[in-house]
Amino acid sequence: MDHQELIEDEDLSPSANAARAATASRSTWVSVWVNIILSLSQVSVGLFAHSQSLIADGIHSLSDLIADFVVLLASHHSQKDADEDHPYGHQRYENAASLVLGVLLLGVGVGILISAIGKLEHPETIQTVHIEAIWVAGLALVAKESLFRYMIAVAKRIKSSMLVANAWHARSDAASSLVVGIGIAGNLAGYPIMDPIAAIIVGVMICKMGWGFAWDAMNDLVDRSADDSEVEAIRQTLMETPGVKGSHELRTRKMGDMIIVDAHIEVDASITVEQGHDIAVEARKRVLLRHRVLDLMVHVDPWHRPDLDHVTNAKLHSQVSTA
Repeated sequence: MDHQELIEDEDLSPSANAARAATASRSTWVSVWVNIILSLSQVSVGLFAHSQSLIADGIHSLSDLIADFVVLLASHHSQKDADEDHPYGHQRYENAASLVLGVLLLGVGVGILISAIGKLEHPETIQTVHIEAIWVAGLALVAKESLFRYMIAVAKRIKSSMLVANAWHARSDAASSLVVGIGIAGNLAGYPIMDPIAAIIVGVMICKMGWGFAWDAMNDLVDRSADDSEVEAIRQTLMETPGVKGSHELRTRKMGDMIIVDAHIEVDASITVEQGHDIAVEARKRVLLRHRVLDLMVHVDPWHRPDLDHVTNAKLHSQVSTA
């Protein structure tokens, strides 16, 4: 999902935002309970069945559990109203949470890689896996894929990049469980080395996803602009406002899942200051209603009719000559 997707005609009122936060919290608690059950099952059965890859997958599920609590904490704080220290609100808690998720995944991935490579360096230490391991790996695959589909559907509905990150975290576990199942099957078929190889693949997958989330979150925290398509849509809304003759210097920056915008609009130079102000207020209102814009700062510039440019230039020339 492109989590910079434009929202047209979405209700962005405080009550709608509260409902959005409640939905996000509900879906995250579902993930919490799934991950508690899976991590306990995978690690305990992995230890009993001598499967390093299943233990690694259980640790990955445990990291999902920690990530869920990070998301819950960030979701709670991001809904706080603006205050003196945070005049634009606390939405960047979501970006910070995504960064934490990415770093967490990187750490887990590196730890799994180090452990699995150590096994490959000493293949005599690799034990035969018990059959119970493959059943747990299969159960984890089904549970994680189902959780991903549920969470990504919720994330799309409420347009939350933080929930998208957490959903794909669940999908990474589903993919890793598939790899783990293949590794366990190889071990049971008489190829013990397949189990640590599966653990290494899981570790690489986790590291790759962790880097992606951390990099995206870091870019948002240093004021990355919105997507070109979204910027153009905001510009179009400004241009459709009655009285707006032109728009330029449209700049955006991310604030959680929201956007802060600075824009110059051009209005007829012959109207009063009050009329120009009213046009700017209407333009701002339209953008806030139609797009995921937290705040819009509008600067009003004068616009001269092209067919009167020669008259204006003549007046300026006359004034200069008189001076």
